[in-house]
Amino acid sequence: MANDKKAIRLLILDDSQNNAERLVSLLRNAGHATRAHRITSTEDLQECLQQNWDLCLAQPKTSFMSAEDAAALIKRQSRDVPLILLKPGIDIDMRTSALRCGMADALPQDADALLTLIVDRELVNLEARRQRRIAEQNLREAEKRCQLLLDSSVDAIAYVHDGMHIYANRAYSELFGYEDADDLAAEPMVGLIDADDQTAFKDFLRHHNDQGGQNDLRCKAVDSSGKRFPVRLSFSPASYDGEPCTQVVIRAETASAEFEEKLKVMASRDLVTGMFNRAYFQEQLDTVLDQAVRQGVASTLVYLSIDGFSSLQADIGIGAADLLLTDLAQLLRNHFSEDTLMARFADDACSMLLEGQEPAAAMAQLEELRSKLEGYLFESNGRTVRITVSMGVAAISETSANPTEAIDRAHRIADQLSTDGGNAIKVFDPLEELAMQANRGDLIALIRHTLETNGFRLLFQPIISLRGDEAENYETFLRLLNSKGEEVPASEFLPAAMEAGLALDIDRWLISRAVKLLSNHRSKGAETHLLLNLSAASLQSPDMVQWIAAILKEARLPADAIIFQFNDADINTYLKQAKVHTDALRQMHCRVSISHFGGALNPYASLKHVQADYIQIDGSFTRDLSTAKAVDTLKEMISALHNQGKLTIAPYVDSATMMPTLWQAGVNYIQGSYLQAPSDAMNYDFSAE
Repeated sequence: MANDKKAIRLLILDDSQNNAERLVSLLRNAGHATRAHRITSTEDLQECLQQNWDLCLAQPKTSFMSAEDAAALIKRQSRDVPLILLKPGIDIDMRTSALRCGMADALPQDADALLTLIVDRELVNLEARRQRRIAEQNLREAEKRCQLLLDSSVDAIAYVHDGMHIYANRAYSELFGYEDADDLAAEPMVGLIDADDQTAFKDFLRHHNDQGGQNDLRCKAVDSSGKRFPVRLSFSPASYDGEPCTQVVIRAETASAEFEEKLKVMASRDLVTGMFNRAYFQEQLDTVLDQAVRQGVASTLVYLSIDGFSSLQADIGIGAADLLLTDLAQLLRNHFSEDTLMARFADDACSMLLEGQEPAAAMAQLEELRSKLEGYLFESNGRTVRITVSMGVAAISETSANPTEAIDRAHRIADQLSTDGGNAIKVFDPLEELAMQANRGDLIALIRHTLETNGFRLLFQPIISLRGDEAENYETFLRLLNSKGEEVPASEFLPAAMEAGLALDIDRWLISRAVKLLSNHRSKGAETHLLLNLSAASLQSPDMVQWIAAILKEARLPADAIIFQFNDADINTYLKQAKVHTDALRQMHCRVSISHFGGALNPYASLKHVQADYIQIDGSFTRDLSTAKAVDTLKEMISALHNQGKLTIAPYVDSATMMPTLWQAGVNYIQGSYLQAPSDAMNYDFSAE
């Protein structure tokens, strides 16, 4: 049975702790891992029902509530928790009464064998109901997504029943010159056909309805202004809102400048939000900049990003996220004037151009928007979703160098605001930019000084096998301290080092230091391996592998004691160099790992070229395993990697609750603060695992 080995989340309504423990023992002996909670009050049950439970076993009466009350409370809170009544000397009438109260069943208290069978049955039924609800939800999401695609399609599409429009998308209404698709609702389609072709159109439609199938018709159409133009109509059977109808796709067959312009406009739109796309927005910025330079007319560029969008998308799904973005786009249209240029600029961001307004004059309107979004409740696939946004603001003035610079400024500010907590607005300040550059100079100077004085600090975090491998593996982390002894985040100093051309020097310092420490550590009898993270600079260095070989030889350290890890993004950027370097490292018997795997659009493409022994999956896949979709995604990735012979590492394991899921997913190794935070010493007891 499918549920025999599945853990049960069990509620027990019983005043007796001994009785509760007996029931748990019974189910565990029957093969069910059981997580149980004995209800101690009505309030306790109410609080428990805020979480997910699989089953409730109840005595007829406790000191604080009856089984009937519990069943009623479960029903009121709309929770699917089967309640089984356990009562001495139960008869047919009692069982009938229990079922009428909404209980799943009622049986004698001491009928242990029967109870295990009933539990198995209810768990199977519960899982079936849950899967059905998931399937129904997926269907609704698919239907909404289909509707979304129809609404944003560049093709002119309509649904017709008995010759009448029941739906038309935006492209269809624009093709015929209607401002709103609702203007076509319940209107006969024949009214859009030129009078000379209406008889042929009616005959064709009648023939199509009689025989079915897909057919094409060429004729002349007429728009709302009376202008005629040739079109090709494609008919096919379809359904809309569950009712049979005919789908009509219309493509204009003209080379007229007017129609070409319509096509150009449609091609400039984002399919999800209906906003302009990034390319069109950037084209328009050139015109605005020219006005600013020639006429002194300043404008304001706003870069709006949704805080924590990647986590939100992982939580609610891509389809639901698209629906949220569509609603957000409509809210922005309602907030700004009609002449405001708006565009979808990235997966989680859009941009607005407020022409003729300086940033100071636009702040009140932007603050109103920020507050409105903070308090707005988005509905997405039956869920209520709240978001906050970060807005970077930059002026487009006569001193602006180019549109790209203005976008970059606003983008940087929005990213920084989001990193700092989000839900904020900030205007680009040239003086602050100069100060940041000065700070960057100080940081680079600190990096140089630390390299010269061997002042970097190394920390080690154990990588633990879930499959019985007792090998001692540590990932090595580099730390930089400022003059006050405060730690400088790697996200700050590593990009600065890359920009200053110091990344390769840092990589070589890391390797030299790590090899020396590891050699001393292994001399005490340990078979320890270190995983070292290298930058893109090492991939671009033609003599890096030869230098590594010399370092290992000098230290008399076996090559397989080191695992060299490269970021997946760097590998994809420098794929040719990555192939050469990783092949050479593996020929030396060093091992290779790829970190942050899974973030690219096609993460497996690089594996066709780069031979890696280990894959450290991106932390986003392990930070949130609360949904079935997230777990399934992880399982699929792990399975695909194992099929290619890769060993997998899951980082950021911060709680014990993650362990069973990662084990079931097939992960080979784990690391994270739950096991041990990065430490100065390589002193983890691997034998205890």
